[in-house]
Amino acid sequence: MFRRAPRVPVHIHILGICGTFMGGIAAIAKTAGHRVTGCDLNVYPPMSTQLEAQGIELIEGYAADQVSLRPDMWVVGNVVTRGNPLMEAILDRGDRYISGPQWLAENTLANRRVLAVSGTHGKTTTSSMLAWILEDAGLAPGFLIGGVPLDFDVSARLGKGHHFVIEADEYDTAFFDKRSKMVHYRPTVAILNNIEFDHADIFQDLAAIETQFHHFVRIVPRSGRLIVNGRDPVIERVLARGCWTPVDRFGTNDGWSAVSIERGRSRVLHKGEPVGVLSMSQQGEHNLQNALAAMAAARAVGVGPGAAIDALSRFEGVRRRMELRGTAAGVAVWDDFAHHPTAIATTVSGLREKVGAARILAVLEPRSNTMKAGIMKDRLATSLDQADRVFCFAANLGWDAAATLAPLGARLRVETELPKLIDAILDEARSGDQVLVMSNGGFGGIHDSLLKALSARKVPAAGA
Repeated sequence: MFRRAPRVPVHIHILGICGTFMGGIAAIAKTAGHRVTGCDLNVYPPMSTQLEAQGIELIEGYAADQVSLRPDMWVVGNVVTRGNPLMEAILDRGDRYISGPQWLAENTLANRRVLAVSGTHGKTTTSSMLAWILEDAGLAPGFLIGGVPLDFDVSARLGKGHHFVIEADEYDTAFFDKRSKMVHYRPTVAILNNIEFDHADIFQDLAAIETQFHHFVRIVPRSGRLIVNGRDPVIERVLARGCWTPVDRFGTNDGWSAVSIERGRSRVLHKGEPVGVLSMSQQGEHNLQNALAAMAAARAVGVGPGAAIDALSRFEGVRRRMELRGTAAGVAVWDDFAHHPTAIATTVSGLREKVGAARILAVLEPRSNTMKAGIMKDRLATSLDQADRVFCFAANLGWDAAATLAPLGARLRVETELPKLIDAILDEARSGDQVLVMSNGGFGGIHDSLLKALSARKVPAAGA
């Protein structure tokens, strides 16, 4: 069992506490015995109720009078900017403050064996898979994941073992620390899943992102292990800039690979030698590659491929990653976090593999800062090509969605008002259809609205 050095409990107040990452820090700090309070602009369920259930006091807004709480430390999330009333008061007073990633590194990750999962896509699923493999092996890992694994039903925990799995985000740390979050974590084992251009609000181009990954690679010790996607030329460019750590590759014949046997079952090979047959409920090539990465990382800390394969056969998945929200009147409604063209394409492809010839009604909200700016809009039509119908919510976009997605032809419907979008989906839906909702936000509760409306009305049968 991991033994932490004794610490005197302190009071920390977290700015931006209702985000998944900062909420995870709050839960970990509370478990460690600290007094935790926090504030945010958006204090509402489910995060608010989860935090309050742990005895964490929440304050809505960033009013400057919160300085009267006089915490020992202010922990600042990256949603906080200059001009924030509370932050300005903290600066004026000369109080101690720290970023979330740095607080986590100093107070939780120190002396732990950190396994960090990085990359543009697949971080949450791969982190969840890896945490589950270690849990199933009896290692009782701590973790902080940018989603809720169904096998744990929490996004973060302190853990009782020596290992800690963390989703290593390349997004910036705080307004006063523009390095990527991941460089704070000092992992022993690091996964590089893939690298693409994203986060156009903070990165000028792909080269800027590659530099942050280069900084990340530089801090992995030579006694550790890098687990990298052998199919990604951008990762190879990053490694060529300097690598001091042994490298295991997945997705290639000289590393970890898989050969499909039948739907949902694949033979796993390590350097060409079979190590077992993997059967998972999660479909799609991207999930298979995520699983290989998790298996390779687990092996680096002593969990063999047989145990990993067995654990993954019982892996339940992650909320908002191809999550079935419900079925009504024969229509299935799925929820997925996909918001980047590559993630959208792999998500639609994964559902197509799962449902065969059934109609897929893809519902997209281009909500991320990158997508709102239209940085990768020209790739969207191709990413949705496997969908039978496409519904795009085009409110608050800086580009013409109808013109951009015109190659989809009669399959496309664009709306700028959510009620009209829902009505259009309901008019189209037939029994047997698969409605795939993709957004990195709540999308106005569209999933529940669709299921409620479908339950209340008779939906035409397929082919009607």
